[in-house]
Amino acid sequence: MTKLSSTGLRWIWLVLVVIGIDFASKIWVMNTMTLHETRPLIPFLNLFYAHNYGAAFSFLADKGGWQRWFFAGIAIAIAVALLVMMYRTRASNKLANIAYALIIGGALGNLFDRAWHGFVVDFIDFYIGDWHFATFNIADCGICIGAALVVLEGFFNPDSKKALS
Repeated sequence: MTKLSSTGLRWIWLVLVVIGIDFASKIWVMNTMTLHETRPLIPFLNLFYAHNYGAAFSFLADKGGWQRWFFAGIAIAIAVALLVMMYRTRASNKLANIAYALIIGGALGNLFDRAWHGFVVDFIDFYIGDWHFATFNIADCGICIGAALVVLEGFFNPDSKKALS
């Protein structure tokens, strides 16, 4: 039997950190900004308070509400699958476990929004000139950084896929 401390679940604290920062930032935005308000920060970054009823880039945002539960189901499935992967991965495989934890934290952060509000709170507006990237949040950052780390981990540590015996 494998001790939990020797598995990737040792990194579960990072999931809680991502959820906590995401939750706190969204509460701050909802309590200090009005919907669609913009606050410039630096020449290429604004705070812009928005509600996203869809997924990435507002995918399926205008489909009448069923997508809320569809995306919630996807988030739960991803979180469960990655928790299993963390359990099967050695705690010493930091890059993979950090990646999984960031993705789980982001998925659960946005899942909470969908379940509680019916939409995801977005507020980070990156832009260059007149071109604006899709508005996003801390949970989305966790998911994107985690996904990038999964790709990097595959290139730099091809033997890391070995599970615990």
